[in-house]
Amino acid sequence: MLSQGKPSGESKSVSKSSALVKASDQSQLEFEINFFAGVLDRYPDYIDVLRVQGNNLTLKGRYAEGLHIDKRLVQLRPSDPLVHYNLACSFALLKRSDLALKTLRRAVELGYRDFRYMREDRDLDTIRHDPRFRQLLREFENR
Repeated sequence: MLSQGKPSGESKSVSKSSALVKASDQSQLEFEINFFAGVLDRYPDYIDVLRVQGNNLTLKGRYAEGLHIDKRLVQLRPSDPLVHYNLACSFALLKRSDLALKTLRRAVELGYRDFRYMREDRDLDTIRHDPRFRQLLREFENR
């Protein structure tokens, strides 16, 4: 598109760079989500990319999609406490308290021990005042 006062020869460079303009209009988070979605289309079990994508989707507020990624990670890494912790966070963000608490317990049973972070993690706000959350902390914190 030509703008008033520009010589017509410059329109070619503007149209050639339109892809760059579109990319710069995207936020970094949107760019990463789109980029990693493409990687996962080709390599659906790429653990490191699944972890980043799950986190990015959650940061973007796309909790259901993040939950889907976290469930996949649990299938691929069933004994990884951090994977279970992230799944518990996804359940909590979606206000699925029973599943969040059950999965959080599993994360702790597998070895997750950052209780201070667990107390402050905003993803767990929906379950933090549940007596089962406090019981879980009391049960495992001093082991």
